[in-house]
This record gives sequence, C-alpha cells and structure tokens, in this order.
Amino acid sequence: MREKEKRFRDIMRGFPKAKIAVIGDLVADRYIFGKPFKLSREAPVLVVRHDREVILPGGAGNAVNNLLSLGASVYPISILGRDQFGKFLLAFFNERRVITSGIFLVSGRETISKTRIMAGEVHTSKQQVIRIDREPSTPLDSRFNRRIIKYLREIKEKIDALIVSDYGYGLINDEVRSEIKEITKEKPVIVDSRYHLGEFEGVTAITPNESEAELVSGIKVMKDKDVVAIGKNLRERLHVQAVLITRGNKGMILVDDHGEANTIPIYGSDEVTDVTGAGDTVTSVFALSLVAGASFYEAARLSNYAGAIVVMKRGAATLTVNELMDAIRKDLG
Repeated sequence: MREKEKRFRDIMRGFPKAKIAVIGDLVADRYIFGKPFKLSREAPVLVVRHDREVILPGGAGNAVNNLLSLGASVYPISILGRDQFGKFLLAFFNERRVITSGIFLVSGRETISKTRIMAGEVHTSKQQVIRIDREPSTPLDSRFNRRIIKYLREIKEKIDALIVSDYGYGLINDEVRSEIKEITKEKPVIVDSRYHLGEFEGVTAITPNESEAELVSGIKVMKDKDVVAIGKNLRERLHVQAVLITRGNKGMILVDDHGEANTIPIYGSDEVTDVTGAGDTVTSVFALSLVAGASFYEAARLSNYAGAIVVMKRGAATLTVNELMDAIRKDLG
C-alpha cells in the first residue's frame, strides 16, 4: 500500500510542470441563494427572498479551474460574448494569471450561462428550484473559427496535452475538430463530448459517462458486462487508445491501451451532494495525470478519487492536491 501511495504522490509532483490547453464551451454558472417565505398572490408559486449570489466558471471553465487548483498552467480556448457574463469569466481567469489570449470576445453574441435559483431555510441545505439557461442563438462567425484554428497551431509546441470539453454549443465544428485531430499526432488529446463523441476518431482517449457511451455505441446497458462491451466497441471503432466510462455511484470502467477492461469501484460515499461538473473534474485529472507520467489505469484511479471529492461539494467544484492525497491515504489505509 505504501508503494502505491508513493507512486501516486510522485505522479502528483508532476502536476505543476504540466501545460494543458482546454478547448470548449465556457459557461457562467450563476447561483442565486434565498429563503422561501410565502406563496405569491399572482400565481401558485413560491416567493424566494434574495440572500446572495455567486458566479463560477462552468462547462470547459470548470475543467480550466480544476487544472489551475492542481497547479497546472492552462491555455483556455473559447468564445465569449461582450456581456456581463463574458467579461466576468475573462476577468476571473485574468486574476488567476491564466493565459487568456485564446479566449475571444464577440460583440452581439450571448455568453452561455446557467442561472440556478437555490432556496432553503437558514440552517438547511439549499435546493435547486429552477434553472434558467442562456445560450447563443446564431452560429459562430467563420472569422473566429479561423482565429481558433490559428491559435491552436500557435500553442501546439508549448503545451503537453489538449482537453476537449464539448457541450454542443457549436464551438467545436468540423474544421476545429480536424485541427484537433492533427494535434493528436504529436500530443495527447482527451475528449469529453456530450453529443459528438463519435466524431473524434483517432484521439488519445475519451471520457464519456455511461449514458453518452450507450448512445454513441448503440449498445443498451442491461448488466455491468455491457459497459465493458461498450468500452471495447468504442475503442476499436473510434481508434482511440483508451476509453474511460464514468458510472456515477457504480464507479468507472476503463478499457486501456492494451484493450483490457478495468473496473474501478466508487471511492467514498454513494450519497452525493451535487454532480455538477464532476465529469470535467474527472477529465482534467485524467489528462493531467497522463502528462505527469501516469499509465491509463493510474490516471483513471486518480480521476476516480477526484470525482468522489467534488461530488461532495456544491456547484462546479474544484479540489486541491492535498485533498487528493488525503483521499488516497484513506483508501489505501
């Protein structure tokens, strides 16, 4: 056990040396907290008295934030509107000394945002009452498409790996995807794509959740062995080195670069607080671990610990190296 702990510690020592680009949809996650205190006279709805609100980076922004909290240098690549949410996210990353030259502000474009109304009594856990989403209504201008591709080419030699965090809002189109595949020839590319996973043939690894993997493979999950079959199917069909399928409270299935299936049980409690952004955390730690010298299995183990930590926190949460090390110690005894 002590030998395994030392090995994980050695991998994490490489985190601050890593330089990772994250291309994908930056989202402003806005939380409005309040206390329910009456029913409205205008309609049979709850009235919530405003208490406070907070905005955090979501979507690809959560992947960026997780990498930052673990010490890596990060190159985010995305499009934001010149609105309050876009300016907030840019300022957030600038304050943390992120290299933001790959974040482009577009006039007339709406920044993706998700506003969650969280209501509850003072000494109780706030529950989500409703979520209001804003998203761009028009396709991305081809000028910015070219700028993204140009920037990818400029930083290719500087980075150790690329994470694709594709939430399906149109940033990752065919041209950008083609450039991403070119990068795969030289650097590890880890893909988390909600709707277009099947279009990323030849990348290093993919990290879908069970429902996403089920959808793209066409195989229905009835038993645990079906998830293994899906992982092997996707690895062979998409010509990727590894497939990591997250399964919530059932842990993970990794089909590694030898085609072997590895079952990784859940770490910690299966009574989660909030799954928001957990997939981004898993992908971030998986990619970061590979850059730091981990095998696919070691990277999956570390990302499993990381995912278990953040689901016990509210919102699109991050974690620290110390939290990760504490979880490893507890698990390995």
